[in-house]
Order: sequence, then C-alpha cells, then structure tokens
Amino acid sequence: MIRLHSSPMQQAETKPRFLRGSAIRALVLAAVPAVALAGVVLTVMPAPVFSQSVPQVDVAKVAFGYRASKMFERPVVNSQGETIGEINDLVIDKQKMVYAIIEVGGFLGMGENLIAVPYDSLTLNDTGEKISLPGATKEELKKLPKFEYHK
Repeated sequence: MIRLHSSPMQQAETKPRFLRGSAIRALVLAAVPAVALAGVVLTVMPAPVFSQSVPQVDVAKVAFGYRASKMFERPVVNSQGETIGEINDLVIDKQKMVYAIIEVGGFLGMGENLIAVPYDSLTLNDTGEKISLPGATKEELKKLPKFEYHK
C-alpha cells in the first residue's frame, strides 16, 4: 500500500516517543545488550557467601584465665586483708555485664546475706586464689541492698 501524503512527522508519531531522536535511540539500543550482559554476568558469578562464623580466640591465653567454678566459695578480703565474705556466684546480665555475688555477714552459714558487686571491682592475684574488694568494710557491705535471685 502506498501513502501519498506521508510526512516525516507522521512517521515519527508511530514510533515510541523515546525512540524518536537518533541520539536517544542509539543510547537505548546500546543499553539493552549491556543490561542483558549484566544479567548473564550476575547469574554466572557465584553469590557471595555471608555466614556467621564463630569468632576465634587465643586458646593459650584463655587457658591462663580464671575459672569461675574455682572461684566459688573463695574468701573475699578487703584492702586490710580482713575476710569480708566469699564468692557465692557470678551472674551475667542481659547487657553482658558480670557481677560477683558475695555472701557477707553471718556465722557458720547462718544469717548470711548475698550482695552483688560488679566483677570489675574485684582484684585477683595471678592464680585467682586471692580475691579482694579494695576499700570495702564489713559494715559497708551490710548496708548494700540484699541480692535475691529472680524467681
């Protein structure tokens, strides 16, 4: 079929608007294979592996640490060397802060109170056998709030 009155404007209107200009057409036509190639490259390349690995520690260093199980029932002394209580337990709160639970007061297991102090406030000798709470006195410790385990 032959059109007698076709003009370049009428032909241009039949093409999508973004393909009407020759520079834009070249850009779009060049971009299509590039996008297709990128899709092929993405499917050929293995996806990166994101795994939660366990942090490694220096086990030789850890071996020289203080064992919590060996600290229980050890006496706690103050700066003057007076026994002010003994370690009853270690508690880790939800923010990962460690607290020493110390039995204070009482006699022969009777009338003892439990108190909580930050583990950081204790000092230990190299072997962990001597535990001290610098500056503490029996009277001060008796005034601290009584610790009770959550039921």
